[in-house]
Order: sequence, then C-alpha cells, then structure tokens
Amino acid sequence: MAKYKSLFKVQGTLDDVNFYKTEDGYQVRTKGGVSKSRIQSDPAFERTRENNSEFGSSATSGKILRRAVIDLVSNAKDNKLASRVTQLMTQVKNFDLTSARGSRNVATGIITPEGKIPFRGFNFNKKSSLSEVLLSDYDLDTATGEVTISNFTPLQKLMVPTGATHVEFTAGFLNLDFGTLEKDFQISNVELLPINGTTSTVTLTPVAPATGTGQSFYLLKVAFFQEINNLQYPLKNGTFNALQILEVL
Repeated sequence: MAKYKSLFKVQGTLDDVNFYKTEDGYQVRTKGGVSKSRIQSDPAFERTRENNSEFGSSATSGKILRRAVIDLVSNAKDNKLASRVTQLMTQVKNFDLTSARGSRNVATGIITPEGKIPFRGFNFNKKSSLSEVLLSDYDLDTATGEVTISNFTPLQKLMVPTGATHVEFTAGFLNLDFGTLEKDFQISNVELLPINGTTSTVTLTPVAPATGTGQSFYLLKVAFFQEINNLQYPLKNGTFNALQILEVL
C-alpha cells in the first residue's frame, strides 16, 4: 500500500487510482482485481473462498466478544479494536484441528489449551495497556471472579496521566459460549479513589459468579477521571483507560 505525499490532500477516485485517508495518513491504491462472481464460482478460487469463510466467522466471533463486554469496553478501546479482535480470533480459530478447511472456527479452537492463550493479556485499548498503567500486583479468584489489589497507593503504583485526580477500578466476569452464543456477564462493585498517597486494599467482587457452558473470561478495568467542583468527568473521553483480559479458562 502506497502513501500519498503532496501539498494537496486528495480523497476520492481518479481514473483507476483511489485516494483515501486512514489513521496512518493519506493512502493511494489502484483499482482492479478479480470480480466477485468469479471468486464465488471459479474452482481456482476455492482456497480463497475457504479463507474468506473463516475470516468472516472470526470477525463475527470478535463482534460477539466485544458486545458481550460492552458495559466495560465502551470507554476503554482504541479505534482499531474491531480489526485487532478479529486478528485475535483468527489465531484462536487456527487451533481448531478437527474442522475441515473453510469451516475452522473459534468455538472449537478455544476449547483447546493453546486456543485460550491468545486471549490472556489482551488489551482492548492498545494505547493504554494495563501493565503500563497499573504498577501493582493483583490476585484473581477464578471461582468468584474477585480481583484484589493489596497495599495499593495510587501515587506510587499508577502511571497517572496529566490532569487525572481520581482512578476507578472495575472487574468483569464473563461466561461466553461461541457455539451457542449464550453469555452471562457479571460486573463487580466500582471503586473510585482519589489519586494520592493513601494506601488501601481494592477488592472487586462480581455480583455473582458467571455461569454457563462456555469459557470463563476475567477482566480488569482502570479508568481515570478529573474532579471539577465535586463532579467527576471522564479524562479525555477514556483515552487513558485500560481494560485487559486477565485470564480465560
């Protein structure tokens, strides 16, 4: 893919050349390629059809996960989250060693030990990863979904963005079955703390353990706020917020 450098910022189509803008700047590409009807019917493109089918399935699985945790992810994501989650699901799909090519899927891949690994440590906001924001150890109880951060001192164990006066912690416990689409999402109590030198223990306990026949996902979210006249305002619309999948079982 070529990058377009010019005094003029062009968007649109000129003859067989497309000019368009992305997050990475202005891009240029030529039109062309094989027709859709040929791809759908020509035996020479059987592999392409198989790849397209699996890609579509992975994209759907990514959408299912994002919607399942929308209550936490809505203000803790980057603008490429959808594509990054699709890439994640593609990795998981590859661990499906039983389905025919073109039919490999996340529901089968994730039940393997290897298929769970890509999820662990996944950050929904690439611009603000949990390990860079939270400089403290935590304990996870996989039976209840409870997350405990002991001896936590905000000024010492947080990477605090400029302007933040308070930090908020929330845990999530999700059971999701990619095959049946059944889900149960439980959110913990929300702990809002002033960013100062006071040391305390943060305990985040979901209302109830998530239940179901699928896999268990454990999440932790850190969000920053700025207090003005005793009111809390999200800092820069969540740019610095972190949300991570801690574990999948």
